[in-house]
Amino acid sequence: MNQIVLPSNVVGRGSCTSSSVEHKLRKPSVAIMLPTYCEADNIDSLVRKIKSLKTDSLIVVIDDSSHDGTASIVESLQEEFDNILVFTRPAKLGLGTAITDGFKLILSLENSPDYIITMDADYSHDPHTIRKLLATAKKGYDLVIGSRYTKGSRIIGWHIIRLLISRIANFVASTMVGMRIHDCTSGFRCYSKNYVENVIGFLHSQTYEIQIETVKQAWTRGFKVKEIPITFENRKKGKSKLTRTEFQAFLSYIMKAKLVG
Repeated sequence: MNQIVLPSNVVGRGSCTSSSVEHKLRKPSVAIMLPTYCEADNIDSLVRKIKSLKTDSLIVVIDDSSHDGTASIVESLQEEFDNILVFTRPAKLGLGTAITDGFKLILSLENSPDYIITMDADYSHDPHTIRKLLATAKKGYDLVIGSRYTKGSRIIGWHIIRLLISRIANFVASTMVGMRIHDCTSGFRCYSKNYVENVIGFLHSQTYEIQIETVKQAWTRGFKVKEIPITFENRKKGKSKLTRTEFQAFLSYIMKAKLVG
């Protein structure tokens, strides 16, 4: 494996490997970031599905030292596919820092793409929607959100209580941001490189509140935001990574930001 030189301001002291230096020779059209923690049941088939889309993508896996061998599976895939990076962090450090670390790593590449897509690695996000997110972003939008709550969207496998909590949280988050967004907490998104370069120094979220913070930064700084409908399906394999502590931090962030803002 080739070692990639990491930016000095990433969280912790992780390691990053690549099976190819091709990403230095040509510019991929989009980077697809997959934050992972114990996704051994899903990661192989998901990477293969993304690669089958032929979107000229760079896949960036940000793994929080999964004890089930997730990173090792990705490293095996590097022998088969070009343009896959895996950054292994020293511990479970939270979704917020995983995403900001991924942004920093992608921006540090010699030929970084103009768009970055974030998505869950548990198959709750349909890889085929990647094309729709990217196509919408290319129309001039800096943040395209794959929304579970706009017309034409669909949620499969959620209990009514979880759906209700999510809708309430998104209503509060939208009010706090000051922008009419139906789904501030969706993790399936496409960001323009220009947006990421401008806001990366202002992102401080540790966990799931990163989704609201990035929307708020877009609104505050005048970037164009668009929602498109998606089908969201509850994970079929593995366990949810949202712990009680992270959920409490998420609620605390919403309330604090609402009071301050």
